[in-house]
Amino acid sequence: PGCPPPPPPAIPGCPPPPGLPGASTTDGPSQAKKKRTVKLFWKELKQLDGTVGPGRFGQGTLWASLQNVEVNAAKLEHLFESRSKEAPTSKKAIDGKKVVVVLDPKRSNAINIGLTVLPPIHIIKTAVLNFDEFAVSKEGIEKILTMVPTEEEKQKIQEAQLANPDVPLGSAEQFLLSLSSISDLTARLQLWAFKLDYESLEQEIAEPLFDLKVGMEQLARNHTFKCILATLLAMGNFLNGSQSRGFELGYLEKVSEVKDTVHRQSLLYHLCQMVVEKFPETTDLYSEIASITRSAKVDFEELANSLVQLERRCRASWHNLKVIAKHETKPVLKTKLTEFLKDSTQRIIVLKVVHRRVLNRFHSFLLYLGYPASAARDVKVMSICKLLREFALEYRTCRERVLQQQKKRAAHRERSKTRGRLITETEKFSGIAEAVLPPAVVSSSPKDQMEAGHENMKIVLTSPTDTPSRRSRASQGTGHGTPTQGSPAQEDVPSSPDDASDEIMDQLVKSVTHNANPRPCPNKERRRSRGNRKSLRRTLKSGLSDDLMQALGLGRVPGMEV
Repeated sequence: PGCPPPPPPAIPGCPPPPGLPGASTTDGPSQAKKKRTVKLFWKELKQLDGTVGPGRFGQGTLWASLQNVEVNAAKLEHLFESRSKEAPTSKKAIDGKKVVVVLDPKRSNAINIGLTVLPPIHIIKTAVLNFDEFAVSKEGIEKILTMVPTEEEKQKIQEAQLANPDVPLGSAEQFLLSLSSISDLTARLQLWAFKLDYESLEQEIAEPLFDLKVGMEQLARNHTFKCILATLLAMGNFLNGSQSRGFELGYLEKVSEVKDTVHRQSLLYHLCQMVVEKFPETTDLYSEIASITRSAKVDFEELANSLVQLERRCRASWHNLKVIAKHETKPVLKTKLTEFLKDSTQRIIVLKVVHRRVLNRFHSFLLYLGYPASAARDVKVMSICKLLREFALEYRTCRERVLQQQKKRAAHRERSKTRGRLITETEKFSGIAEAVLPPAVVSSSPKDQMEAGHENMKIVLTSPTDTPSRRSRASQGTGHGTPTQGSPAQEDVPSSPDDASDEIMDQLVKSVTHNANPRPCPNKERRRSRGNRKSLRRTLKSGLSDDLMQALGLGRVPGMEV
């Protein structure tokens, strides 16, 4: 009559079947579980019975319609066993006790570090057999070459594996054992490395030789270089009191050290000045010998050694190909490698011929520069190119300084030409000033101009006050307005005393600014006395005195008052 006891908890992953509140099909597996398993941290749905009535999707919930599923409890227990706490202990056991270590600790550590940048061993093995450069890079091949096991290491690893068949090998030992299973490993890796390196090695040799060849041609026909040497030779012959026909180029590095005794400027500075003055079409030299500049960075003795090493590696690659061909079963790969080595051999032969001819041409170039035949054999390519590069760089810097100083002096001379002159007296504004002048002022002689100005002033002073103004108000402050002649097209503005004053001020300013022969200004500015200064505004306001009217030749006109 009482309520049944609650059902036991279900195993994670197996929901309890509906309608059986007192039992579950998963009781057996959950009770028989002997190991801790991974738990699923989900949120359990409770009280599903009776929560949903008949609806559109059916009777009850989705969970009520699910069928019972039997699970393999032993398999789940094995797969999802909780090992989080046992992992450190097992790792320690593997690293410390249950691993076969044969190699030296230093060697083992180096291999383990190299494994971090390499693909897995099975990919490496396939790539080495097929020469697949996409799977393993050139750096990876060089790294593997340092890890190739020796016969002694291979023998020790095999013996340790036979002695302890149940104990795994260390990571370094396992890697070396896998590499040793590849036939002709060293020959394959060396041939593969040469195949990948050949293009860059050939370019490192061919480009400097080409730059040296082009640089000698550029310098031999360079006009600026010839002008510099000719000017320096002339300066040296004058200073030495000799008639030398040439000098060794080694002196070019000392040109910047010699200084004059007056301004302490270097001989290079005076050389630049003279070259720019006598040969203005020359350049800075540095921008025209780019090939010589690049050749100065190359050690041609090391380049010759690189060419010898390239030829030696090519011969070794032929030997490696013969070794690989004995066990190679892919004819396509063998044919491809053979064609590559044939082409490389032919190109190396051509490269050796080019190297010999370029060096012979360099010795001829030294003879062209004036070196004796005995000294030309000991001169190094790098030293001559570096000497020319340093001199050209110093010459360019000094030449820029000379040109900048010349520009400053030219600008100073231009400013000195117009110093102390009015802006209307310069050539730029002379045409404008003449165009602005009225016909009465611009005349053939200074005397006529003075008379015309006198007549204009007389007309203004004697004109009645009710004459219409011919000057707009907007041109008062300029001081350069031209008195216009009366015309019907202009508007008649009522006259005023201010307009008459403006006309008088205009004429006074014009009589001063348009003087054809101004008095020459002395070098020292003359102090002007302020005792006799008169205010034009006060004069216009109070009127002209009788003496001044008589001096100007003006008679008092009835109805006019200035």
